[in-house]
Amino acid sequence: QRLLVESGGGSVQAGGSLRLSCAVRVDTASRSSLAWFRQNPGKEREGVATIDNAGNTVYQDSVKGRFTISQDNDQNTLYLQMNSLKHEDTAMYYCAAGRPRWSRRLMDREYGYWGLGTQVTVSS
Repeated sequence: QRLLVESGGGSVQAGGSLRLSCAVRVDTASRSSLAWFRQNPGKEREGVATIDNAGNTVYQDSVKGRFTISQDNDQNTLYLQMNSLKHEDTAMYYCAAGRPRWSRRLMDREYGYWGLGTQVTVSS
């Protein structure tokens, strides 16, 4: 049984929107934060946004004002609303869960649980 399952990826034109979802089966005792990361072939995985159990959020500068991370009340589903998409947002997007240190919440090595990813392609 996979603990994190992403969905909602696809192809969209620049300026469009997509909403990613992640079904979370990681016990809340094993995680303090959920996050979205993205990666392109040959490049490092980068943190996009994170939300902790109290609802505090952190965003990568390049997505501020365009992306919104949220979770449902029972914290079993994670979302990423992506608006005003740009070609450079194209990547495989991953859902992650873990107990990151406060100053490192967008660093992938702080997360121990990962989904398999969902592809987002933005055409210019």
